[in-house]
Amino acid sequence: MQPRVLVVDDEPGVRTALRRGLTAEGMEVTVAIEGIEALRLAATGSFDVVVLDVMLPGLSGYRVLERLRGQGVSTPVLLLSAKDGEVDQADGLDLGADGYLVKPFSFLVLTAQVRALARRGESSVRHGLLRLGELEIDRDGREVTWAGSTVALSPREYGLLVALAGRPGTVVPKEDLLRLVWGADQFVTRNVVEVYIGYLRRKLAAVGAEHLVRTVRGHGYQVSAEPVQDDGPGPDPADITRGGDEPT
Repeated sequence: MQPRVLVVDDEPGVRTALRRGLTAEGMEVTVAIEGIEALRLAATGSFDVVVLDVMLPGLSGYRVLERLRGQGVSTPVLLLSAKDGEVDQADGLDLGADGYLVKPFSFLVLTAQVRALARRGESSVRHGLLRLGELEIDRDGREVTWAGSTVALSPREYGLLVALAGRPGTVVPKEDLLRLVWGADQFVTRNVVEVYIGYLRRKLAAVGAEHLVRTVRGHGYQVSAEPVQDDGPGPDPADITRGGDEPT
């Protein structure tokens, strides 16, 4: 599995360089530019590492880190800061940071630290609780709830939901869902994804979460914890008109 990294920095040049560099190193990168957005994304528990700048609009990196640890999110956090004082570094580590790099830093050093932190936190991030709004996925017990109501899913439906909810704010192409849920060695087509997305949507709709899985026409699917207004056409007809229950 590719390490999933959340990069949070309000400087466009730094943010772009980190996204391109870490992607080139085989990592899956999501970016955020301010503290409130960073907290929302990181609190899902879906990332292997958070690379977090200290000076951010909205909430500072220190406050984001403090709230994450207060919510029980144990994802490893690497702080970035222009401040090189011992007190600043100690403050960050005391709040629960797993590393601290001073700007300007070596990209090789940053990459090595991100990989080390990803290995350290892999088991706790790949398992445990995944949260997205009212959605909670217990990856240890393979249980799904929405606003406290249990959602009974088949293994394929569960796999699709985890693949999407584990990438908040990201449009996941059908090809990626095929690889993640069915595996590269199985002969299945993109149409299978549409069929199972339809099954998943009906079960989510039964508990009031019909808005959770969105179709981004021509690109793939995306999860959204809150109802949103699509700019384009609605869901693919194939996703919502296929009748019958899931085959056993």
